[in-house]
Amino acid sequence: MDFRLDEDIEFLKSNIRKFVEEEVEKVAMQIEKEDRVPERIIQLSKEMGLFGLSIPEEYGGLGIGMVGKCALYEELGKTHNGFTTLIGAHTGIGTVGIVEMGNDEQKEKYLPAMAAGEKIGAFALTEPAAGSNASNLKTTAAKKGDKYILNGTKHYITNATEADVFTVMAVTDPSKGAKGITSFIVEKGFPGFHLGAVEEKMGLKGSHSAELIFEDCEVPEENVLGELGKGYVNALKILANGRAGLAARNLGSCQKLLDMSLAYVEDRVQFGVPIIEHQAVAHMVAEMAVEIEALRSFTYRVAWMVEEGKKVIKEAAMLKLYGSEVYNRVADKALQVHGGLGYISDYPIERFYRDARITRIYEGTSEIQKNIIAGQLRKEYNQ
Repeated sequence: MDFRLDEDIEFLKSNIRKFVEEEVEKVAMQIEKEDRVPERIIQLSKEMGLFGLSIPEEYGGLGIGMVGKCALYEELGKTHNGFTTLIGAHTGIGTVGIVEMGNDEQKEKYLPAMAAGEKIGAFALTEPAAGSNASNLKTTAAKKGDKYILNGTKHYITNATEADVFTVMAVTDPSKGAKGITSFIVEKGFPGFHLGAVEEKMGLKGSHSAELIFEDCEVPEENVLGELGKGYVNALKILANGRAGLAARNLGSCQKLLDMSLAYVEDRVQFGVPIIEHQAVAHMVAEMAVEIEALRSFTYRVAWMVEEGKKVIKEAAMLKLYGSEVYNRVADKALQVHGGLGYISDYPIERFYRDARITRIYEGTSEIQKNIIAGQLRKEYNQ
């Protein structure tokens, strides 16, 4: 495995690092207080091609492989997680389904506008009765002429308020359980589609999640994504594919927390010496660094596996579990190292600490990842 990046990716990575430091970081506190990403940042992101990271060049995207994409996500993870989630949810689970499973007509219709950031993507699986148990969907899709009529409710849908194009999972044959679920491409303007309550969250300000309500929502037959009855499998593939990207964003946040902690422990003096000279503090910093380096290696290994077309169900679940748990442990240590300063909202440590918590829940809880891992281990053992 060779994780060296080509010159184009290194150049883009450098530009993103500059963009993060010179533009996004300047407005991070504004994003937190106003709960929105400034339009200038959105426009600059479009100009840099950030909305097209996952989309092939023939459709106007950058067509970057998973290893290169993770290198860019790592840089984006070093800034406000709400902004990073807006980009990551679009380029990850919001577009991957259409890129990987869409037919030529669907790709030509949707991907150019999504690559340009003119249309934002979102992924709609979770429902009030179907979170961790994703096969327990209640949203239905009944064939009527040349349309499917969707009825049901989704919630906790990231990018819901900004999105124009949704990958939606709905039941087309209730008698078949998970094999009766189908994927659909649903546009915001389709008749019967409504945006429900916008959810107030403890973190990820600037990234909005909300309910989606389908009341006899009319979806053209040509908007079936992939094969009928393959929606549950599609959802698992989309989520597995996106887990390396999420881990890379977590990795970037961890590195930012370590960098801030190193600067602080060298500058902060107690008992006549910088606090890095106190063993308790030094050990916390060392433990953060070890976990970050392990996460970095694991992230790029799984990204390489995805790029090589290898089966990554187990490894992606392991990475999702480990990456989110590491982020939470690093955020906790960073806050402890900073003491009272880390706890106040005028300093970014507190923000990262809150934002880290959702990573153990969304895109599959840590407990569900353990179930997936155990299940895959049993399959391997019994083969």
